[in-house]
Amino acid sequence: MDEVKVVVAHSERATLRVGDVFLKVDADQARIDVEVEAMSLAPVPTPEVLWHKPHVLAVAALPGTTLGRLGGPSTGSTAAWAAAGAAIRKLHDAPLPPQPGGAGRSIVALAAELDDECELLVTNGLLPADLVTHNRQVAEAALRPWTAAFTHGDLQIEHVFVDSDEVTGIIDWSEAGQGDALYDLATFTLGHEEHLDDVVAGYGTDIDLDVIHAWWSLRSLLVVRWLSEHSFDPFAPGCEVDVLRSRM
Repeated sequence: MDEVKVVVAHSERATLRVGDVFLKVDADQARIDVEVEAMSLAPVPTPEVLWHKPHVLAVAALPGTTLGRLGGPSTGSTAAWAAAGAAIRKLHDAPLPPQPGGAGRSIVALAAELDDECELLVTNGLLPADLVTHNRQVAEAALRPWTAAFTHGDLQIEHVFVDSDEVTGIIDWSEAGQGDALYDLATFTLGHEEHLDDVVAGYGTDIDLDVIHAWWSLRSLLVVRWLSEHSFDPFAPGCEVDVLRSRM
């Protein structure tokens, strides 16, 4: 008999694995709808959708493994990282989906959210003021006009699967939509700066590295408090707080 394994769970959503089937339970049905549509439109390998009904999505497991995880060792060859970069470029070059995604927040809204979050990080004593202030300055480079691309919106390293240096699939599309392509690249390489050159080589076009660095700071500043409040540890070695420290 297959066991039920909890992959990730918090107050907004949970993902369970039963054998070769993943069940995603989401309090927000709109996120499931976005995910199903995005996987049907994306020109890259995605999991097979087995069925979906209100608040639950069932998808098949993908072959291969991820290239690592945030806070853990990275795996895979240079060619595998480059293949991931090429797949991301193929996604970004695809026709735009209808809705904005997690990488598509307006500059004004994002700056306001960032300033509020920085104030709370210092006021609540989660991070020292100098660390927050410096990274807020670094993050400024991400707050610039960008051309909309088809973005994944939450392209964490654990969401990309490879096998024999080929991408076998990309999972978790609930934040997909129109957005800033460099946000995806930054999210994918967060905490694994040593592979940024490999990813950019596979991506195949000039990248403004200052903007990538800015997104590393911005994304980390925005999630430290949320992670701390939802039983995750952004202070673990190699995770978000270490990313912020690396920018000093």
